[in-house]
Amino acid sequence: MDEKALLELWNVKRTQIIIAQIAPALVLIAVFVLTSQGTFATASDAAGYLTIAVAAVTGFLAVVSQYAAIREAEALLLDMGKVKDPTALTKKIASSRDFLSLTAIA
Repeated sequence: MDEKALLELWNVKRTQIIIAQIAPALVLIAVFVLTSQGTFATASDAAGYLTIAVAAVTGFLAVVSQYAAIREAEALLLDMGKVKDPTALTKKIASSRDFLSLTAIA
C-alpha cells in the first residue's frame, strides 16, 4: 500500500474507535437521566436488572469492537513505519503506536 492509502485507512480505523465509544456513552446518559428523574424508584426489580444488563452488554460489545479496531490500527501503524520517504504526518502517526497500545489495555 502507498502512503496515501495507509493514511486513509488510518482515518477509517480512528473513526471506528471513536464510534465504538458513542453507543455506551448514550446508554449511560439515558440511565443517568432516568435515575435522576426517579424512574427506577418505582420500577420493578426486573426493570432495574434489565437496565443493568443492557448497560453491561452494551459496554462489553463496545469494548470488543473497540479492541478489534485498535488491534487492526496497531498493525496499520507498523506498516506506516515501513513507508519509504514518509511525510511528517505519517511519521507522527506511526510513532503513536505505543499510545494506541495503552488504549487497548485501558
